[in-house]
Amino acid sequence: MARIAVIEDDESIRSLIEIALSSQYEVAAFESAEQFLKEVPHYRYFDLLVLDIMLPGMNGIDLMKQVRSKEQGNDPAILLLSAKDREIDKIIGLDGGADDYMTKPFGVMELMARIRNLLKRMKRQNVYENARLKVEQETRSVYLDQQLIELTYKEFELLWFLISNRRRVVPREELLNQIWGYEFIGESRTLDVHINSLRKKLKDYGSHIRSSRGVGYRFHEEEAA
Repeated sequence: MARIAVIEDDESIRSLIEIALSSQYEVAAFESAEQFLKEVPHYRYFDLLVLDIMLPGMNGIDLMKQVRSKEQGNDPAILLLSAKDREIDKIIGLDGGADDYMTKPFGVMELMARIRNLLKRMKRQNVYENARLKVEQETRSVYLDQQLIELTYKEFELLWFLISNRRRVVPREELLNQIWGYEFIGESRTLDVHINSLRKKLKDYGSHIRSSRGVGYRFHEEEAA
């Protein structure tokens, strides 16, 4: 069941959305950005945020920017709600990181339809698949040539992060920080050991995880010869 957070200061609107969604999704409601930040240690717990722009204290745009700055690769979808219906306001919201934008007042049926579409889109984004490899982020499953490959927790996190950032070489420091959660200081073989183990488990496909000397690693999409 998808998990949705509703951040809305208007109690009547917040309750309406919560009641409408609770029959199909796991819903948590918050009246301010500060309450959300205080009670939710990890944004990744939620699949989607329904976020009002005009909140007391920190506004919705600033909260959205904070969420986007902290999450990489599999951050939640964001649906902005606002009484502002000017085109420029919508552009600011969408360019700031929102996946969709609805103006108030809105119909509950339309809201539900937009949420379903966003969750479908997110589900597609949480699966990487090519001719030989399939990686499912939600179930943490990896299939090579249709055979299940058993990875450790850190190995899967490492593979998924490289796949999510496959258009660039990911620096060693960033990988250590994202996967192990600490700042890289001095020499460490932790990353190299996990990369080597991951390559071995992927057999010949392990060649797609390429090193850039002195920089980091990259997942290369082109099929190996």
